[in-house]
Amino acid sequence: MAASQKLSHLLQLADQGPALRAALAEEVAELLTNWPGDYPNSMRGACEALLAKAAHDVDDDTRARLRVQLYSNPELAARVLPREPVTQGLVETARQGGDIVPVLAEKLGVDAKMAAQILDDETGAALAVACKGASLDRPTFSALALLTRPGRDRAHAFAVLDAFDNVPTSEATRLLRGWRGQAAA
Repeated sequence: MAASQKLSHLLQLADQGPALRAALAEEVAELLTNWPGDYPNSMRGACEALLAKAAHDVDDDTRARLRVQLYSNPELAARVLPREPVTQGLVETARQGGDIVPVLAEKLGVDAKMAAQILDDETGAALAVACKGASLDRPTFSALALLTRPGRDRAHAFAVLDAFDNVPTSEATRLLRGWRGQAAA
């Protein structure tokens, strides 16, 4: 399909309302990750704006799928799927001593039982894997690790914080995908 036809098709989808937002977002994300060589680069900006708008209107599960789809381009994912409000609410709940299990489960795309298991891991490795696999940043991981286990001695706290840096992103993404699959089953 020619570039102008493709853009026209995407804009028509956008005009059809919220019911097709997820399909539109996934189609645009696919286009941006596999940009055809014969499409003008000037069209990328319009597609990114369209994806950002569509992603704003979709549910958390669709946003999670989009992040996985855009995994190969983290800068694009950060531009069109910003995480600040999501992680802020999670950290704020932990700061207030609230139950972060349901919030964490929602943000990771796992069930509450899996989220509780992740938080119960004394080593912090499961939380590091979950945060890195869900593209949560190190400050978010650090805050969660320290707030959920405030009684750790200093050496243990540093070891837990180092776990995040030692987890390869590809492995973390694979493991989190497996945990999501367990939740779905």
